Amino acid sequence: MSGILEGKRVLITGVLMESSIAFHTAKLAQEQGAEIILTAFPRPTLTQRVARRLPKPTKVIELDVTNDEHLGRLADTVGEELGGLDGVVHSVGFAPQDALGGNFLNTPFESVATAMHVSAFSLKSLTTACLPLMQNGGSVVGLTFDAQYAWPQYDWMGPAKAALEATSRYMARDLGKQNIRCNLISAGPIGSMAAKSIPGFSELATVWDNRAPLEWDLKDPEPAGRGVVALLSDWFPKTTGEIIHVDGGLHAIGA
Repeated sequence: MSGILEGKRVLITGVLMESSIAFHTAKLAQEQGAEIILTAFPRPTLTQRVARRLPKPTKVIELDVTNDEHLGRLADTVGEELGGLDGVVHSVGFAPQDALGGNFLNTPFESVATAMHVSAFSLKSLTTACLPLMQNGGSVVGLTFDAQYAWPQYDWMGPAKAALEATSRYMARDLGKQNIRCNLISAGPIGSMAAKSIPGFSELATVWDNRAPLEWDLKDPEPAGRGVVALLSDWFPKTTGEIIHVDGGLHAIGA
């Protein structure tokens, strides 16, 4: 029986650690029949090392999503490897340390601008760079952390994720005529490299211990990866501009 991504070609960003959602997305995508290519920055060698743990060999290319030169050559580089794309996974986020950890009121605009550029605007930049390879439509899937709420310690990454969610909706509006869907997975907290960069992350994570209806495991990124793969597949052909929660149900519980 073939997998749900059989014949699909997918670009995946953000594979830095085996504990990341991006890594499990890549693993599941290969298991479900996709050809994949990974991007990495600032240390492609780190991603190359982690990629050896995937079921099949895959190429890793350097891509800084804020660098116009990198973005400008992306379509040619990926096209030479895969011929085209059916899916793009945006798993990129960054905020300087002074934009996190309870410093919200004192963060300078320069740091806020960096967070917004890397974490939100890059969804548009990455997708438009890949558009020449998506002539037959496709699916763009990003990762968010529920921006409806103000989370402990999360500070300016919260507004950055809110901007990401709005960007995804506008992209869904503008790319629908090309049969390109754009959706987000809103995942619960995972003990990834991104999480470890947030001061006081453990305080945030305890919210899930107390409120999530389904038991949540910080060490298990696979449920979120499954959500990404499902949205990359043809099983959601008319779903776009959506945010799918893979968070143990916490988003539905008030207290």
